[in-house]
Amino acid sequence: MKINTWFGVLEIGSKGEVLASDSFPKDIRELALRSLSLRDSRQNLPPEGFDLKAAAIECKFVDSLSEYYSLLHEVTLEAAKHQVSEALTPDQRIVQAVEALDDINETTNSLSERLFEWYGGYFPESGLNGEALALFIVKYGSRENVTPDDPLYLKARDSMGAKLEAADEVLLKGFAENVCSLYERRKQIEAYIESSMEILAPNLTITAGPMLGARLISIAGSLEKLAAFPSSTIQVIGASKALFKHLRERAPSPKHGIIYSHPLVNTSPWWVRGKVARALAAKLSLAARIDFYSGKIDPSLPEKLEEKIQKIRALNPRPPQKRPESGAKPKKKRRK
Repeated sequence: MKINTWFGVLEIGSKGEVLASDSFPKDIRELALRSLSLRDSRQNLPPEGFDLKAAAIECKFVDSLSEYYSLLHEVTLEAAKHQVSEALTPDQRIVQAVEALDDINETTNSLSERLFEWYGGYFPESGLNGEALALFIVKYGSRENVTPDDPLYLKARDSMGAKLEAADEVLLKGFAENVCSLYERRKQIEAYIESSMEILAPNLTITAGPMLGARLISIAGSLEKLAAFPSSTIQVIGASKALFKHLRERAPSPKHGIIYSHPLVNTSPWWVRGKVARALAAKLSLAARIDFYSGKIDPSLPEKLEEKIQKIRALNPRPPQKRPESGAKPKKKRRK
């Protein structure tokens, strides 16, 4: 019987004795890669209780137990290093980018609100917020510096806000510059996600859009896991709270999760959104599987999805009528 080991291929007899051997070269990296491949394939493994140490010495791969353990230690270390270096796959980089984008969004929103409240005491009539307000503060600082060609000049001139002192102006401008840098970093991460998704998952990108596709991969954990999900799971990804509430408290089941952000779902009438979400989830599942297993681009996916949605809308032009409750007693007329 032939068996595969980390140091070679052995042919053993019925009593476990080594009849023939084909030892591998003592290349640490090659031995590490072979051991990882053997672990994944699990083909022709040694029988339970087989003594690998004695077999390695018997087939002249090593001369002693100390050499065996020393070589095995180096091989396992190299295998661990290889696994660490290969852990950050392209889809894992997208997952990290999506999570970083969420962190930046949360931080940016908090700082933008703080900047709005802070500067609002000096120029409450500006009507600006978010990135526009941060850019305005970086450009002018105090409202007294607004030039006549700016649309907010008259409001700044007649503002009832407090006077901005020089020290406060320096502090606010620095704070606004930090907020602007966060907005710029967010744009860079979004551009990185879009370009990465076009390479990693082109079919998912043309069907769902790069940002929605990246979020689906992020929640699933990897493209491989997303490809293994049934369409019913993809349909409710991101709606875990509503799903558990449905399972525990008999609440209505969720019709969609984060795929609600897709234009085909959120622009559909409310009475067909569940069916539209189901059709979209089926195409997303198919797109993820094509991307993971073949990588070929199927440009017909969006067209077929659009045709399916049009059929659903055509078959359901009006909302369904409410069914009368079974066994309900007719209401009695109140006496005057």
